[in-house]
Amino acid sequence: MTADQIEALFTRSDGSFLCARWGRPIVPIVFGVEDETLSMVKGAFEAVCALSGHKMAETDPELGANVMVFFFRDWAELTQVPDLDRLVPDLAPLVQRLAAQDANQYRIFRFDEDGAIRASFIFICMDTEMMKVPAETLALSQAVQTILLWSDRAFTDASPLALADGVAVLRPDIAGVIRAAYDPVLPAVAQDASHALRLSARMEALQ
Repeated sequence: MTADQIEALFTRSDGSFLCARWGRPIVPIVFGVEDETLSMVKGAFEAVCALSGHKMAETDPELGANVMVFFFRDWAELTQVPDLDRLVPDLAPLVQRLAAQDANQYRIFRFDEDGAIRASFIFICMDTEMMKVPAETLALSQAVQTILLWSDRAFTDASPLALADGVAVLRPDIAGVIRAAYDPVLPAVAQDASHALRLSARMEALQ
């Protein structure tokens, strides 16, 4: 993967560059699924954290859980979740907008004072298309897209996953970017596109 390709993964629609990783251990909690799917989601985060070298924990001292994953069949269900509007400002208009767009997933990130990720809210509307996706694939995809603050258009043309013998796996090039981004020698947050060159150099060094 070239530096230009890496830069594109973190260049947003407005042209700004922003790469941020988690600044604290990840503590996921999942709503709206059975225990089997819950285990798959947590397992996916464990796998991605193991890849990146980042840690998970049993509890977040500030929030209890800092990755909240919601599965539902209708966007309107979110407005009925107790206290969610306190965690997600302007929840009602957001739900209306996403429903109008026929969206089936949405992620919100919160950041600490230094700009590192401190929390994430993942909303997954199980529409017809989502119902076709195997639970393991869906879980891995969400974990990968949450481990870093990717561009809003990073994976619009190509998924971060690939098929190997019929099983969804993380693409090696994306895995390399994640490992490099979590290298302790690099900053947790970067807003200059030159950071892509540093990521590229770390990818080569880690190979």
